[in-house]
Amino acid sequence: GDQEVVLGTEQGMAIRFHERDVRSMGRSTYGVKGIALRDGDKVVDMVVVDPSASLLTACENGYGKRTGFDEYRTQSRGGIGLINIKTSERNGKVVALLDVRDEDEVMMITSQGMVIRTPINTIRPIGRNTQGVRLIALNEADKLVAVARLVKEEGGEDGAETGQAGAEADEGQSPSAGGSPAGDK
Repeated sequence: GDQEVVLGTEQGMAIRFHERDVRSMGRSTYGVKGIALRDGDKVVDMVVVDPSASLLTACENGYGKRTGFDEYRTQSRGGIGLINIKTSERNGKVVALLDVRDEDEVMMITSQGMVIRTPINTIRPIGRNTQGVRLIALNEADKLVAVARLVKEEGGEDGAETGQAGAEADEGQSPSAGGSPAGDK
């Protein structure tokens, strides 16, 4: 194919490479290395690059950032990548990467069950190697665990989420497409 992907890690690294660098294999194979991981690091998300979108990175302590894909140069698959976000004590670990557009909204879910819906256009774009801004205010023991992108349907109604990130996505904790959480704007 002609698309590119970005892999993001828990410790804030990211690598962008062409999908053609990943050869086709059978389902019983081990696959190929997408990014060289540091000790204790792991891949948390993958995003297909859309030049008209930007990359939203969210961290467990409620901080994150929105950065244009053009700030991530294309590299060879299997490299160490670039610093995507500084995973300081303030930010915590990366939990999600999403491709987002100005007209989208995101739904953020915390470990204590808080759900917040935020328009993307309220998160200003900033550079790649930065700490980011506050996406959600959390209680002291709370952590951000999942982020989903909500897209407006053509009729103006909210559509189902098209992206879900975080380890909890596999455990059935993704937001429902129908209904609206209390406290929506």
